[in-house]
Amino acid sequence: MAAEHVIVTSTTDSETAACELAAKVIEERLGACAQIVGPVTSVYRWEGEVRTDHEWRVEIKTTTARVPALTERIGQLHGYDLPEIVATPIVGGSAAYLSWLATETAG
Repeated sequence: MAAEHVIVTSTTDSETAACELAAKVIEERLGACAQIVGPVTSVYRWEGEVRTDHEWRVEIKTTTARVPALTERIGQLHGYDLPEIVATPIVGGSAAYLSWLATETAG
């Protein structure tokens, strides 16, 4: 059974960019809620080099149905050539919260 609710995670290079991204996707009802965590240290391979940078993680709660539109919008708004966009299923939780999440992203 597929999850009806997900957390979509992305990272940005500044707290300002993270706040702007979160505000825009919530305003557009692509997510119901977003948390910004950071700075976090990211270690990754890019263009053949191992890099270490400070980033801010944006965690957006949404419905599975909204993931394609949210993914597209993050790509449009993001400053990275290849932004991290990962959807993780929510397999349980407060029924009242998950109902609110669905209502807030209904459009």
